[in-house]
Amino acid sequence: MTTNQSSGTQSDAWNRALRLLARREHSALELRQKLTRKGVDPEWIDPVLERLLEEDWLNESRFAESFTRSRVVRGLGPYRIRKELQERGVGERDIEGAMAPFDDGWFDLAIEVKERKFGAEREEDFRQRAKQQRFLQYRGFTHEQIRAAVEHHNS
Repeated sequence: MTTNQSSGTQSDAWNRALRLLARREHSALELRQKLTRKGVDPEWIDPVLERLLEEDWLNESRFAESFTRSRVVRGLGPYRIRKELQERGVGERDIEGAMAPFDDGWFDLAIEVKERKFGAEREEDFRQRAKQQRFLQYRGFTHEQIRAAVEHHNS
């Protein structure tokens, strides 16, 4: 079956959804969008998503935790991770739960990301410091975390 043909049965929709979930966790919104793009008949998407949620194949909290961990490993900060989760339709409670384990580590992560990209020495040149700040801002760190990372120097 090509991706442009409509999947005609609920069983087809279910199997396609399970194949997607077998690869990685998804939010309900992501899964809905992927099933739609793959040509799944719209009448089957809601019943399939409901069943997946009931049977815990689809779990927003689990998705948020997995997604957050993967973004922290990539060196992204709390603002960016929160925004990306919101874009994927994750609710605030699940976002808070997923990010809570990292609350004490954002400053250290900002320092680590800055040092990995620019080295451990504290930069004295204004333009270079501004470049570091922009980089960390793009990565999604708070102003306080950015300031701490840029001001940090190994002694």
